[in-house]
Amino acid sequence: MSVKKFIGGWRYPSILLFSIGISSVGSWIYFIALNLIVLHLTGSAMAVSGLYIIRALSTLLTNSWSGSLIDRRNKKKLMIILSFLQAFLIVILPLFSSLLLIYLMVFVITMASSMYHPTSMTYITKLIPMEQRKRFNALRSLLDSGAFITGPAIAGIMFTIGTPNMAIYLNAIALLLSAFITMAMPNVEADEEFSESEVKKLTVGLLKDDWKLVIQFTRNYSYTMLIYFLFSVMIVLMTATDSLEAAFATQVLSLSEGEYGLLVSSAGAGLLIGSITNTFTVEKVSTSWLIGVGSLLTAVGYIVFSSSTTFFIAIVGCFVLSFASAFANTGFYTFYQNNIPVRVMGRIGSIYGVIEAFLVILLTVIFGLAAEMVSIRVVVVTGSWIMAVVAAVLFVYNIQPSKSHLYSSSLKEFEKRIHQ
Repeated sequence: MSVKKFIGGWRYPSILLFSIGISSVGSWIYFIALNLIVLHLTGSAMAVSGLYIIRALSTLLTNSWSGSLIDRRNKKKLMIILSFLQAFLIVILPLFSSLLLIYLMVFVITMASSMYHPTSMTYITKLIPMEQRKRFNALRSLLDSGAFITGPAIAGIMFTIGTPNMAIYLNAIALLLSAFITMAMPNVEADEEFSESEVKKLTVGLLKDDWKLVIQFTRNYSYTMLIYFLFSVMIVLMTATDSLEAAFATQVLSLSEGEYGLLVSSAGAGLLIGSITNTFTVEKVSTSWLIGVGSLLTAVGYIVFSSSTTFFIAIVGCFVLSFASAFANTGFYTFYQNNIPVRVMGRIGSIYGVIEAFLVILLTVIFGLAAEMVSIRVVVVTGSWIMAVVAAVLFVYNIQPSKSHLYSSSLKEFEKRIHQ
């Protein structure tokens, strides 16, 4: 392949990656700043925890219907509108001093954010040719890991020289820049027609039909959706376990604030190094092994962390789980893009997102209550071993020789089978 052809083929993917990177850094800055704003306003850790509940409830409510809208709208236009809407709401967020109003604004901002993710996933799938998706997803993982490290660092600098409000405004600027970059991207649905009347009639009946469509798709392509579901369960278990991370580190391992900071930094380093390694090796490793082995090693990292009795072992566990998650995420995103038709991707992603959000809320509450009634270590260890069992099942299903074509066949071939 000539250099000119290579550069031409990666022109728009590179621009899109730049936009994603800016948005990811801004999201971390916003996330940290918002927590501090609420903490300074109320002085209550419970009020900060309320932000997590509000965000989860917003995602739960939005995903129940947003897929029906996403699949019937032009994705590029919708992404631009959602980016501008989030930027506007974030700009006016610091103007409110009432906790109730802040919760309300966060609820609406999260609604827009929850819609943006499946919309962008569909757009990315249409824009990026199949042969470039693994490399693109690996680079995206690298950017996400960079944002995980640079976002909090930039937020810390902003808090030092200014206020959390300044960090909030910086995220709004990042969203605006991302929107303008998206405006320069190609319209991948220019030749497709979307019925405005159909969009306006998002009735209960239409939503029911869409839910039935997703259920039918799940039945017809049970293997594909089983992989999707098992990986989602992994995400749920990771989220619920992570909710006890700070308490485990400080109360069980008796780490100081400085040591806990180093523990978080080790996770960031693991994610960054894993993403860099992934970028150079992704084309040499099959998608099935990226998902299977990546998930297994992630669970192993959690087991090492939860079983640790010293600071060093805890750091090793955090590093391993973060390092491996870069591979698992790249494999899953590639599998998802290659096996879910773009015409229903919004509805499938959103409706399964409802299930995932519900399980996150349920399991986080159960883990929290169990930690109070039993012990934090028992809960974290139990969660890690359950995660390992799920990862083992996922690995076994991933490497079945009879299903290898689903990890290498083209999307067009897959869509042909859907219509058969």
